[in-house]
Amino acid sequence: MLLDIGDFIDRFHPLTEASDGKANVILLNDAAYDAVTIGNNEGITLSHEQLNTLYAHAKFPVIVANVFDENGDRPHWMKPYVIMTFGHVRVAFIGVTVPFQTFYELLGWRVVDPFDTVAQLIEELSEKVDAIVLLSHLGVNDDEKMAETFPQLAAILGGHTHHVFEHGKRVNETLLCGAGKFGHYVGCLTLTIDKNGRKVDTHAYVQHMDAFEYACEETKQKLNDMIRQATHALAKPIVYLPESLTIDWFSPSPFASLLAQALNEWCEGDVAMVNAGVLLSSLPKGIVTTGDIHRICPHPINPCKVYLRGSELKEVILQAETEQMKQLRMKGFGFRGEVMGQMVYDRITVEKEQMIDGQAHVRRIFINHQPIEEQKTYAVATIDMFTFGHLYPEIYRAKKKYYMPEMLRDVLAWKLKNMYQQ
Repeated sequence: MLLDIGDFIDRFHPLTEASDGKANVILLNDAAYDAVTIGNNEGITLSHEQLNTLYAHAKFPVIVANVFDENGDRPHWMKPYVIMTFGHVRVAFIGVTVPFQTFYELLGWRVVDPFDTVAQLIEELSEKVDAIVLLSHLGVNDDEKMAETFPQLAAILGGHTHHVFEHGKRVNETLLCGAGKFGHYVGCLTLTIDKNGRKVDTHAYVQHMDAFEYACEETKQKLNDMIRQATHALAKPIVYLPESLTIDWFSPSPFASLLAQALNEWCEGDVAMVNAGVLLSSLPKGIVTTGDIHRICPHPINPCKVYLRGSELKEVILQAETEQMKQLRMKGFGFRGEVMGQMVYDRITVEKEQMIDGQAHVRRIFINHQPIEEQKTYAVATIDMFTFGHLYPEIYRAKKKYYMPEMLRDVLAWKLKNMYQQ
């Protein structure tokens, strides 16, 4: 069997962006996949309608047990599990994905606890099959908890955290498998069951794709054809720029300021902040296309609004203004750029002074030309990337409002249309 554990799309790629992921499904069909589950890239970077139609022409089942429509119904294209028969052996494959509840709900989905879901399905399936394999887009920590909680699972094929287990990792009776990211590896699992239906052995390894010298010329040609079609689709004009919009990651620039202003208007904030590094290049004078916007802002990042007291906002700004943060080469959380760059603000003024160490340090902060009030709560328009992990602990802990399905590039296109479209 050939299985995918999710995140087989990334809207960073123009082909995926232009086709809403449907080109990716065509490639999975051609590769004769037997089943897939979904990751957060499929689940929460596509609109409800886009995800509902993504697998319309799939020649394989989509196994997701813990996602439903908001009314509680299971989408017609999802199955909680499939049972495959290999000679005299019956194996059930259950699929679960990481339950980013807030984001799924904003997109019109209901996502439930994967542990409760797996418990119910194991009870239902145990007498019907000889073995149960879990397709898990939960991450390695939850995979380990699954194995500890449910010894009935013969193996867990894991994704989300991009972990690599060269020969699997055994947790009690369950073999955990992980094959990394970007197709660098193919994970292989052998499940041995005797004629009496008893599990005898599980064995796993990963095969690096560099070991394969052969490339499918037919697939390469199809990819080239689809990319040409995608390029044509993304050539749709949006606006005409009467002058260029320049970006500088480490100095004030008009393009970054425009993006901060756009975020503030979109989210209806008191102030706004965004790092200059999300804009990958300038826009020259002339016609701007959908493809141009995607090229310079390809990240699957959404606008959001967080509520911070003045004292908390001050701490965020102080951290953002450090050279270490500006030079941070960020990976993950939706960011597809090179470096964080300086923080750019709307309705926030940061005064600095040169100190004895030769560095510019924050001296005073103004909000709408008034000194920041430490006990006042400000609505800060920003990007969801800052709410994940612990880049900015104050933002991570703050009350948040996310705006979906629009991405940062949609906000940018909206602003440019408002400014320049006749």
